Amino acid sequence: MKKVIGIIVVLMLALTPAMAFAASPWTQGDSYAERTGQKLEFGLTNVLLGWVDLFAEPNKAASEGTNVWSAVGKGLVDTVLNIGGGAVHLVTFPIPVDLPLPDNGVQLS
Repeated sequence: MKKVIGIIVVLMLALTPAMAFAASPWTQGDSYAERTGQKLEFGLTNVLLGWVDLFAEPNKAASEGTNVWSAVGKGLVDTVLNIGGGAVHLVTFPIPVDLPLPDNGVQLS
């Protein structure tokens, strides 16, 4: 189990610079308590609602008239990264170090 988690963390860290994600919104907090609280909320939101991108990306592509099948792939990748990254945020919320997610994670608005 430790090997699997280690491999996932290494892959996520290796892929993050290549994808060049923006900093997570919780990093803008002024104090330690504000940043850790927002990181906990961010992680919980992404774990519970990460699956939404599986449907949101193809819907967005269809409304814009772009390739829906590539959006299905992007939605699948975003779903996995949002749920996995959200879990990492939940576990590490006391440590205010960012692990950026695609499109700043799940956007509820």
